[in-house]
Amino acid sequence: MEEFMELGNEVPEEALDALIDAQQPNQCCVLVYTSGTTGNPKGVMLSQDNRCHSELHTGAGPQGSRSGEHCRGRLVDAAGAHLPVLQITWTARYGSQAGDIQPAEVQQEVVVSYLPLSHIAAQIYDLWTGIQWGAQVCFAEPDALKGSLVNTLREVEPTSHMGVPRVWEKIMERIQEASAQSGFIRRKMLLWAMSVTLEQNLTCAGSNLKPFTTRLADYLVLAKVRQALGFAKCQKNFYGAAPMTAETQHFFLGLNIRLYAGYGLSETSGPHFMSSPYNYRLYSSGKVVPGCRVKLVNQDTEGIGEICLWGRTIFMGYLNMEDKTCEAIDEEGWLHTGDAGRLDADGFLYITGRLKGFRGVAEAWVVIQLGHLKYILCRGPGLASPELIITAGGENVPPLPIEEAVKMELPIISNAMLIGDQRKFLSMLLTLKCTLDPDTSDPTDNLTEQAVEFCQRVGSRATTVSEIVGKKDEAVYQAIDEGIRRVNMNAAARPHHIQKWAILERDFSISGGELGRFSLHYCKGGVGRQGPWQCLGGARYEAAMARSRSWQESG
Repeated sequence: MEEFMELGNEVPEEALDALIDAQQPNQCCVLVYTSGTTGNPKGVMLSQDNRCHSELHTGAGPQGSRSGEHCRGRLVDAAGAHLPVLQITWTARYGSQAGDIQPAEVQQEVVVSYLPLSHIAAQIYDLWTGIQWGAQVCFAEPDALKGSLVNTLREVEPTSHMGVPRVWEKIMERIQEASAQSGFIRRKMLLWAMSVTLEQNLTCAGSNLKPFTTRLADYLVLAKVRQALGFAKCQKNFYGAAPMTAETQHFFLGLNIRLYAGYGLSETSGPHFMSSPYNYRLYSSGKVVPGCRVKLVNQDTEGIGEICLWGRTIFMGYLNMEDKTCEAIDEEGWLHTGDAGRLDADGFLYITGRLKGFRGVAEAWVVIQLGHLKYILCRGPGLASPELIITAGGENVPPLPIEEAVKMELPIISNAMLIGDQRKFLSMLLTLKCTLDPDTSDPTDNLTEQAVEFCQRVGSRATTVSEIVGKKDEAVYQAIDEGIRRVNMNAAARPHHIQKWAILERDFSISGGELGRFSLHYCKGGVGRQGPWQCLGGARYEAAMARSRSWQESG
């Protein structure tokens, strides 16, 4: 460490000042590449001003005034003092304040860095916030996500921790496994402690007065569990990048661990909404960060509309993609996220779905969320899919290029539907090309000539779908598996790999209930990839969901 610090003495102060003075607020500070919706990744340009600190007085509209003035690439506050452009960042300051992160002179914050620093969440939380408030940042081992993270947490004992939902799910699964292997009395004690604590946290969430049984449960059981996890000193536990299931949130509430949500994008330099110990409602994404703005457009009768964001944090644009930038940001500077949500009377945001990939009712799937029920208004005969899947690990995966790659690689495939929203890994449901009934246009059991030729080429004599699926034709299944392996080899990253797949007994059709001509389908599944497989009727729906669940559990 001493040798590293000595390197700074080799750079004269004049050279450092020259570098600082050369920076301009409207220059690009950092590129964060996001998978976007379709096609190649897009370079999100975040300016020096996105990341600069100056006091912001919010006005009545997007033209709110700033108290700081630009001066030769630096910012000058009201007292005339120069503020360093890169050392202190606007987003880190106000975003972390909204999350109740404390400066070092008040409390020494300790965090563990283990998420990829190429993502905006880790950059803001691990790097820029640490610089802003003097946090102690401890870097985990490279295999943190494979099991060593808990060991690092025990050693470091962070005061604040952030994880994507999949990380919290892994911790939950580890506790459940340990509980199942423990003795009868210990298992019963844990269940009792968690049940009384969960009830208290659900019924009296804002109260600091805890009944005797709740305090006893925490002292005897839960405090020891938190210590074993490395959370004995952790006061703030955050999550973002993907939705969190109610099951996971309730589990940690039972351990007396609140999970605080944040909402933002790479295009907003990270958090635009934040929850904190003083700013919390279950299932919400918190309130807008001070100095930022939000509006909902095209609201329905339930108050749900597209979430549009404005603020000092909004990105400059996509690198060399002016057309995509103009699609994302309107003339008044509002970023259209493509996400659907609602705001309650107190300003808490609730995400209800995504509009990405929805090109209008006539061309796409329209998701309607009513309480715990989800309806999908769909139109046939073509399939219009959402353009983005967000896995449980927070990875953004564009499904359309993967689905098209599978169909190009395997000419026997009629439809390929990628599944992965809020799931551990990607899986895919496939249908085979078959002839249509000339009178009803319903799919028959007979394979098309192209499909039969494919079978013959791989060494199969099958001529019907039932022969392949019913008998699990070894030659066809092996050929499809090899084709999907080839698609995986060309994937942008490992999270884009198809881990499991299955062939359905029948192609999608209107009569089968997968496609509808402006018809309303009731879908019993939880929040997941919105596609035809979720609208399978009756036994076919249950079979598809059971298969998907078994994949995730076994994976």
